[in-house]
Amino acid sequence: MKPVLIIGCGYVGQRLARILCGAGVAVTGVVRGAESAAAVRDLDAQALQVDLDAESDPPELPTTNAELYYFAPPPGTGISDPRLRRVLSAIRPETRPSRIVYISTSGVYGDCGGDWVDESHPLNPGTPRALRRADAEAALQAWSAASGVPVVILRVPGIYGPGKLPLERLRKGLPLLREEDSPYTNRIQVDDLIAICQAAMQRGIPGAAYNVSDGQPSNMTDYFNRIADVTGLPRPPVIGRDQIDQLSLGMRGFMEESKRLDTRRMREDLGVKLKYSTLEEGLKACLADVPLG
Repeated sequence: MKPVLIIGCGYVGQRLARILCGAGVAVTGVVRGAESAAAVRDLDAQALQVDLDAESDPPELPTTNAELYYFAPPPGTGISDPRLRRVLSAIRPETRPSRIVYISTSGVYGDCGGDWVDESHPLNPGTPRALRRADAEAALQAWSAASGVPVVILRVPGIYGPGKLPLERLRKGLPLLREEDSPYTNRIQVDDLIAICQAAMQRGIPGAAYNVSDGQPSNMTDYFNRIADVTGLPRPPVIGRDQIDQLSLGMRGFMEESKRLDTRRMREDLGVKLKYSTLEEGLKACLADVPLG
C-alpha cells in the first residue's frame, strides 16, 4: 500500500485518516496547531505541524510516491492561493506523489440562476473565496501538466456531518431568507465525501473535475427548517430579500448564488453508492448521541 499524506488534516481529513489507519495504511497528517496534531496522533497517524503561510519554504513533506489529499483551504484574503503554490513548488522531481486529490468548491461556477450545472460549465467565480479556489485549480492543473502527476479535483458544496450542523445558529434564532427568496444550494454528508475522495484517488480520471453532492438540491432555509424539525429546535425567523443586510456576510454570500449540481460524472466515473442520498438519512446519522434542546 502506498503511503498517504493529508495536507489540511481537519474535520474531513481526520475522518479519512481514521479509516486508512484502521486498514493498516501509513498516514501523515499536516496541520497547523498543536491541538490538531495531537488529534491526528490519536488516530495512530504521523502528525506534522506546518505553517503554510510562512514566508520561508515549507519543510520537506513525505510526498514521495504518496497518495496526496490536499484539503487545506486557501488564505482568508486575496484572490489566489499562495499556500498551495508554495507546497507544489517544494516538490522535487524525485519526491513527486503518485496522485493528488484536491477539494475545491462548487462556488467556482458563481451564480447560475438555479440552473443545473455540470463540469463543462464555465468557471465564473463571483466572490474572493471562489476566486482563490479557481486559482488553486488552475495552479494544480498547470503543475500536473508540467510534472506528469495526475490530479483530480472535487468541486464540493456545503459539508454536513456529526458536529457540523448549525444547531447553535438555530438556538440563537438568527434569521434567514423566506423560502421563496432563498436560492438553490447543494450539500454532501461527510462520510459520503470521504468515500468519494477515496474513489477519486483510485478511479478518478486524471485531470478531471467532479461535482460532488447528494443530488438533492434544496435551499438554505429548507435545510435549516428540516434540521430544526428533527432536533425539536425552533425554525429560524424569516425575512424578505429586501432585508438581506440583516444576514451575516458569510450567509449573505450563500444567498446570492443559486445552482443545482449535476453529479452524473461522479456517479459514472467514480462508482460511489452514497450512504446518505437524502438529507433525512444523513441527519439521522449526524444526530445520534447528540444532546439537543
